[in-house]
Amino acid sequence: MLQQFGFTQYESQVYQSLITVDQPLDATGIVKSSTVPRSKVYEVLHRLIEKGMILETTVEKKRLYTALPIEATIKKLKTEFESNLEVLRNTQIKKTPSDDRVWTLKDNQSIQSMLNELIQLAQHSIYISGWADDLTTYLPLLESKYQAGIDVSIHVVGKLSTSIPAVSTLIPDSNAILERSRILIVDKQEILFAGIEDSKWQAIRTQSNPLVKFFTEFFYHDVALTEITQKYKDTIMEDGDIRNVLLKLRY
Repeated sequence: MLQQFGFTQYESQVYQSLITVDQPLDATGIVKSSTVPRSKVYEVLHRLIEKGMILETTVEKKRLYTALPIEATIKKLKTEFESNLEVLRNTQIKKTPSDDRVWTLKDNQSIQSMLNELIQLAQHSIYISGWADDLTTYLPLLESKYQAGIDVSIHVVGKLSTSIPAVSTLIPDSNAILERSRILIVDKQEILFAGIEDSKWQAIRTQSNPLVKFFTEFFYHDVALTEITQKYKDTIMEDGDIRNVLLKLRY
């Protein structure tokens, strides 16, 4: 119950044993209902008392315990979480020189959060490529950056409605097999590239100048290829050699 909030398994078991009964319990009752070993129960109770998660009283020389009510617990945990977030937000980040190491990152939510942060940090330019249903998440921020004078260029697979003028739209052939990916290039100094491997999102992030140049050229490759294909699609598809080459490309 409480482990996802940073409590130990025993702490969670003791709290659950107390919150699910309508009367206070002594240590013996808690041991029976929580299955926490007797040798550990007093230590766990002490920690929960210190954390304000349970109340204690003494009746006829017997110590009894009861849990902080659920709604009070929720409010307490929420307040502490928001307070910790504020401390984290206000942490002074050290200025570091350009980092040409290649960092890897897993988990789609973490990748999305990192992408959002990099967009926030952009001061001059943003080049971003991805699928329409994915880019929609970042569209308000991208439009805000564009309104602030940042150069924003988008390459999108699928239709995307936006006030940003520099949008290259690829409407894929129904028979095409496209791999989902994300490319973000910020201020021509840092890139984040994400793709799916074994059904899971994985990403790299780097300020390595050669890789930044490579992915910038890759971005413009996609833009140019999209514009050429859309404009001369009928002519291209009639030429077997050109068509075969195009089918070997990323999309």
